[in-house]
Amino acid sequence: MVQRFVIFKKLVPACAAFCLTAAFATSAWTQQVTGAIFTTVSDGTRVNANIYLQAQDVYLNGGPQKNGSALAPGKYYFQVTDPSGNTLLSTDPAVCRQVTVGSNGLFSGYVTVAGCDVSAHAQGTSSNGAVTVQLFPFDPTPNAGGEYKAWLIAETDACNPTPDTADPKVLDFVQSCAKTDNFKVKQNNGFPNTPIAITGSKYYDTDTSGTWQNPPEVPIPGWKVNLTLSPGGQISTFTGQDGMWGITVPSGTSVVACEVLPPSSTYVQTGPVNNATATNATAGNKCWTTTDPTSDSSALDFGNVCLGAGGGLTLGYWSNRNGQNLFNNNGTDLSLLVGLNLRNANGSDFNPANYNTFKSWILNATATNMAYMLSAQLAAMELNVAHNFVNSGALIFAPGSTSANASGFATVASIMAEANTALYANGQVLSGSPVRAYQEALKNALDAANNNATFVQSGPCSFVSPY
Repeated sequence: MVQRFVIFKKLVPACAAFCLTAAFATSAWTQQVTGAIFTTVSDGTRVNANIYLQAQDVYLNGGPQKNGSALAPGKYYFQVTDPSGNTLLSTDPAVCRQVTVGSNGLFSGYVTVAGCDVSAHAQGTSSNGAVTVQLFPFDPTPNAGGEYKAWLIAETDACNPTPDTADPKVLDFVQSCAKTDNFKVKQNNGFPNTPIAITGSKYYDTDTSGTWQNPPEVPIPGWKVNLTLSPGGQISTFTGQDGMWGITVPSGTSVVACEVLPPSSTYVQTGPVNNATATNATAGNKCWTTTDPTSDSSALDFGNVCLGAGGGLTLGYWSNRNGQNLFNNNGTDLSLLVGLNLRNANGSDFNPANYNTFKSWILNATATNMAYMLSAQLAAMELNVAHNFVNSGALIFAPGSTSANASGFATVASIMAEANTALYANGQVLSGSPVRAYQEALKNALDAANNNATFVQSGPCSFVSPY
């Protein structure tokens, strides 16, 4: 089980247990949350039932019921911890744990947030019209007596609770902005059988090998992992600052763990690869499936790299005045191109005599004969390397090439050599040719790199979490 210990607003070292800097003295610490909360069952008929048979039986309610006083209208976060409040047990992001209180001081509904599991935190209705909200999912408590603490934290300008950037499950807040209520779950029934841990890591796979070389490869915090539990449905979690993610589930629970790439990012999955316990998922990515749900499963790791610039210059660059100014018309550039297996539209050899011949050839390149367009992309990349715009040892995304590793990555040098060999073997590759798809894969790899888009970056690219 992944434990986090930040549930109150961080304090300055010189302060005593409940002091804050002056900036918060009049805002957060003078705020006192009114009202009462209590745990109950889905229909609200048992107030402060105290002991529950199943973890899924515990619902949160609040406001004027029996001796409870009204809560102030507004939005609130909720969470579950151990009795001390030091160990966070709620397993989904804090933004997915919100309720609203109406003008009558009663719970009025669960707050639906984009990206959160809509099946989590079921709602019920009590006899006075208040909505009850299920506290599950949460991990088993480390408390020997099976005791837990439920929290309700006011989301007001004075209280200003904030999901932690390093671990979105954690909520930073001041204690005076919260109401709490303790409850118990019968350990043997609340979490059937013996709890097992399902854990893994998220790392930046610099060498695209699909395995974590730690060090020098670094962890990636704030990364989303979707988990499908059977039984139990789907929940989401995020990696901590150490790149670790983890949940605790009852033994006998099958778990499929799938990473979720940040939206609008250029990340590509590199691991897991070629592993018997990895299964194909959507978008070409792979998921982990626990093969022995009666014991802990660890090292369910996900590797990724992000793609970006690496110095590539396009066919257009080498056909305009900038390229012409660099082109050595009577020397090494012509010799370089003549030494390649470049092809014309009709499949014949192309051996340029001067820059103007080359310019006309590269400007008129089409993919009717795939070998012609592959030749043009190869020529541009060879010039990029020759003029030190691109490092021939750089890794680029090249799925479908024979040079690529299991994750689909290869060096620029290997793709250029492979393309040159493919052009030597087949100079006329029209529609229907058995090698057209292969040459097109090589063309696409060089085209994207010439457009400066698919080079493996040296470290993680930034993204906003939670997402």
